[in-house]
Parts: sequence; C-alpha cells; structure tokens
Amino acid sequence: MKLAFVLYRYFPFGGLQRDMLDIAHEALQRGHQITVYCTLWDGDILQGIDVQLIPARGRSNAARMSAFSRDLPAALAAKNFDLVVGFNKWPGLDWYYAADSCFAYKAWRERGFLYRSTTRARRYLGFEKAVFETDAKTQILELSLPERERFRTFYHTPVERFHTLPPGIPRDREAPENWRDIRVQTRNELGMRDHEKVMLAVGSGFRTKGLDRSIAVLRSLGRFDVRLLVVGQDNQQPFLKLASQYQVLDKVMFLGGRKDIPRLLQAGDVLLHPAYKENTGNVLLEAMVAGLPVVATDVCGYAHYINDASMGEVVNSPFSEAKFLAGIERVLVDNVETWHQKGAIFSAHSDLYSRAQIAVNVLEENFEENLKNGVAG
Repeated sequence: MKLAFVLYRYFPFGGLQRDMLDIAHEALQRGHQITVYCTLWDGDILQGIDVQLIPARGRSNAARMSAFSRDLPAALAAKNFDLVVGFNKWPGLDWYYAADSCFAYKAWRERGFLYRSTTRARRYLGFEKAVFETDAKTQILELSLPERERFRTFYHTPVERFHTLPPGIPRDREAPENWRDIRVQTRNELGMRDHEKVMLAVGSGFRTKGLDRSIAVLRSLGRFDVRLLVVGQDNQQPFLKLASQYQVLDKVMFLGGRKDIPRLLQAGDVLLHPAYKENTGNVLLEAMVAGLPVVATDVCGYAHYINDASMGEVVNSPFSEAKFLAGIERVLVDNVETWHQKGAIFSAHSDLYSRAQIAVNVLEENFEENLKNGVAG
C-alpha cells in the first residue's frame, strides 16, 4: 500500500508522535510505503519514511492549522495514495487515529458561549465534524470507548465506523531481571538518597497532565522524604514559579525530554498522573509493567487498568487534593518488591503491546476490501 500519514507537528517525546512512528514502522516492515505530511519535523526520521513539509502560514495556531488543511488536498492528490490516515482531525481522511478527546464535549459541556464563539473553537469544531459527522466517510481507529460515546453523543457517528485498538506500549518498559541494579545505579546518577521516595511525572503537556496538582501535593507529604522528577518537553517556568510559591522548589527536578524512560521508571517509587484530560494514558501502562504503582485521575481512559491490576490508586472525580494525597500515601507504604511482582503478573496476562500490529491489520483489510470494490488507489 501507498499510505499517507498526516500529522500536524512531529517532535520527540510526544505520545501521539510515538504512536505514529510505531504504526509507520510496522507498515514499513510489511513492505508498505509511508509518506508523512506535517508542518514541522523536529528529530530523527525513521529510515524508509518520506517526510513532506507543508509550510505553516498564519499568526495563530488555528489559522496555521486551517491553512495546512487547505494546502493538504493538493499535496495528497499529486501522489495517488491508497489510504490517507490522519493523526489529527482533518477533512478528507480515509482513517483517523483517535488519540485526541472529543472537542465538542469540551466546548459544550466544559466551556461557555464565549469560548465556543472564538475563531479557534469554531475551526476545531469544524475539523472534528468533518471526521465524525453522520455522513462522513472517515473510518476511526479508536483508543477509548468512553470517548466513542462522547463523539456519538454530539455527532451520531455510526458505530460501525469505529475500530477498537488495544494498547501499544514498548516491550522495553517491562522490568528486566536486573531491575534492582538499574534502580540503584539510576538513583545514584540522579543524586537520590536511599530512603528518598521518588515520584515521577512523565509526559509532555504539563498543564493537561496535571503537573500543577503533583507539585501542590508536595506541601502535604511531610510523612515521606519525597522528590518529584518531571520528564517531558514543555515550558517549565510556570511550574518552577508554582513550586517556589509552595516552597517545594527543592523537591522538584525537571529532566526535560528523555530517551531513557525504562531506567527512570525503575528509579521511581510511584508515577503521578493527575490529568485534567487524557484520552488513554499509555504512560500508566508503561509504569505498571515496569513494576511502578500509579496514582491517576479517573478521566484517564486507561485508569481502569490500575484498578483491574491493583497497581495503585484512581482518584475519582471531582478531583480533590485530599483524595490525591491519600492515594499517594497508601501506595508509598508498600515496598518495591511487592509492586514489581504485581507488575509482572499484569504484564503477563494483558494484551498491551499489539496496537501497531492491529492498526496495520485493519488498514490492510480495508485496502483489500477497497480493491474488491474497485475503489482502491
């Protein structure tokens, strides 16, 4: 197949970006051709991928996305692709990888009229409608069943257009046999004391992931000697200011975007993920198979895995710092050996690794069906 992948921006350490690369790699392994259209590619390019840049035009992000949407059809038409797969919401897609939450839900249930009347909101709603409206032809690779219901509530999308994918986390997140040695070595490299409880916040998009909540709770964890390691690529300044305001600056360490996530997971004692919004939350599963307990909010699409595997605490909505604090304290009481045993059981009995393979399977089946119907290419 000749596949076009459409991703507005590529940068290292983004979850959506990693998902796209995983699917592209699987497709390349099967002999398919991949061309990626984007406005920015920041990082190494996977061998075999053809990256085509469409220059961004406009002052605001919404204006630039609109310009990209207008420029995209002509670029695609020149290549005669078999399938066009969008990793953001755009008109004219054959397939949409639904990693983003329902914008209509946010606009109508969480915001007011003034928000919905902005140019930004109207454009984003237009992009979403083009994918999910009843008469659209776009098929949907879905990651979250709760989000499906939100989309169907606002757009009445036929259920047969949704194709559910399992999680897809890297195998290297599993705890290796020498995880104890890795833990000691990594903690030493980071300057952590033996008795110190290391809490991790992993993921770009600090505001959405609830980093402010993780910093705020440090004020109340006097029972433990704790350090919060923040891993991700985002603006640190507002959160450094917040940590200073709460007088916990000495307890927060920003590590930036990192490629050694497996080692950092072994160094930790708990993953904190008190997100305001999270369609799925791969990092929850990555931590769990590494043997690291998780304290996360129930808005995360994958939060149910925490309860299913007894691998931490889920903070139910409405969020309160008291509930978050209690969850952290309960998790920190158990030792690392206990959590690693639970994590190994969870990893061995769950389908957590096949998302990219299933996604390409679905695309191949769709292409073959199109061939039978004389509409491929």
